[in-house]
Amino acid sequence: MANNKKLYVGNLSHDLDNNDLKETFQAYGDVESAQIIMDRDTGRSKGFGFVEMGNVDQAQAAIDALNGTEVAGRTLTVNEARPQKERGERSGGGGSRGFGGGGRRY
Repeated sequence: MANNKKLYVGNLSHDLDNNDLKETFQAYGDVESAQIIMDRDTGRSKGFGFVEMGNVDQAQAAIDALNGTEVAGRTLTVNEARPQKERGERSGGGGSRGFGGGGRRY
């Protein structure tokens, strides 16, 4: 694990809130922050969030303990968070002007 102590947590139950997420991870170390990502339009959980642990060892302990375990009826995905891309940066192919990328059509 790189020097990252921020974790991605996926497949969260829509019934959980930030405090529930924090409590789930506190058993593995200091939780600096815990945030479930909410949909702007509906105000409902998008089913994933991020947890920042006190140090890298605590983050790895949380990954080892919680990835693949069931919390509130859902099997969690827990791994190291990847850095957020800059706005406007595109990943992958894809076309422009409404046309999909891809091979030639014959």
